[in-house]
Amino acid sequence: MSLSTHVLNAATGKPAADLAVRLETADGRVLADGRTDADGRIKDLPAPDPGSYRLVFDTGELSPFYPSVTIAFTVTDAAEHYHVPLLLSPYSFSTYRGS
Repeated sequence: MSLSTHVLNAATGKPAADLAVRLETADGRVLADGRTDADGRIKDLPAPDPGSYRLVFDTGELSPFYPSVTIAFTVTDAAEHYHVPLLLSPYSFSTYRGS
């Protein structure tokens, strides 16, 4: 199993570089933290076991409305790759399970 994320700034049409991101367990224990690279990606997050997790994105510099965005997700198969992208604009965001 592997885990990655990608953040795109919809207001500029560019990757959100140097954005702080935390991987937490469902009860808030921090498993990892990092910053997105120049392409808005973090490719090497730790591979969690099956269970519930959340990615917390520090979006305050990109959005006057959302100081942070939290995406909760469930790992069901430890053999799969999980990619959790975030598309962010100043007053909205969306996500999906990527490939």
